[in-house]
Amino acid sequence: MLVSQITAFIETANRQSVSRAAEALFISQPALTARLKGLEADLGAQLFVRTPRGMRLTDAGNAFLPYAVRALETLTDGRMQVNALERGGAGRLAIGAAPAVSTYVLPALLKRFSEGYPRVSVSVRTGHSEEIRDLVLREQVTLGLVRALQHPEIISTPLYEDRLILVVQPEHPFAAAGRIRMKELADEQLVQFDRTSSYHDLTSALFVTAGVSPAARMELDNIDAAKKMVEQGFGVALLPQTSVVDELEAGTLAEVEVVDASPVRRKIVAITRRDAGPPAGHPKAFLATFDEIRDELTSWPRRPAAKPRRARERPTRSRAPAPARPR
Repeated sequence: MLVSQITAFIETANRQSVSRAAEALFISQPALTARLKGLEADLGAQLFVRTPRGMRLTDAGNAFLPYAVRALETLTDGRMQVNALERGGAGRLAIGAAPAVSTYVLPALLKRFSEGYPRVSVSVRTGHSEEIRDLVLREQVTLGLVRALQHPEIISTPLYEDRLILVVQPEHPFAAAGRIRMKELADEQLVQFDRTSSYHDLTSALFVTAGVSPAARMELDNIDAAKKMVEQGFGVALLPQTSVVDELEAGTLAEVEVVDASPVRRKIVAITRRDAGPPAGHPKAFLATFDEIRDELTSWPRRPAAKPRRARERPTRSRAPAPARPR
């Protein structure tokens, strides 16, 4: 069953005339008649009878008409939606994000994206990276923002590297020194967060590799709680850089360099289903928006986002005053 056949059927039913319907559709009468006969053959029923007053719907035609109208309206809506998507207009984008990304990077990114694509409806689901990967594979989200994961059915697009940095209360002796060695952490209470997070594993591995065991540990369920404890002087913490930019800028936390430990970094990527092909449409636009403000979102000290380009102004030439003419 073709759209052209359904259109021909509806137009003939409305105008009750083959000639007027053909004229409205800009086709010949034989072409329209062929479409109607093809539709009747497909349905296995006669849809019209000829009368002195024109074409009249049979019982089968009357039964089929509302469904044909509804089908054509649905297809028209679908066509408009596709056209809008191709123009970067209305649409939907479902995103999944790991906690550190959804809390500290995604809000500013979504704000910028919504400014460029105000008619795109965005939904967000959060979870650990493995959970978001499964949502992508089940097609419950289109795009996942997670730590780098290996899976044969996903494509990964690198976004940025989030490094763990040591933060302390500004009044802590480490803050004044600015640099310490791993062994100096043996006398400190280490504040950790979310035992199921990969950050917890990276922190523990760092201490095991250095052969250092903190004097005490405080375990919390999220990064924000860990930051508050450090701000109140209850210990030191290794936290993702993107999570503490505001506090470092405000001076409520201080960064301390650990000189004898290799930087602990975690790659953050965007993942999509491999069988969906490279990101296109709204996912592609979303990633392009991230590229535009990458430094603003992920760097410390903060780097302002690039300003929109303006048309170049022609420099005005300064003219020296003309010498006075002798009178």
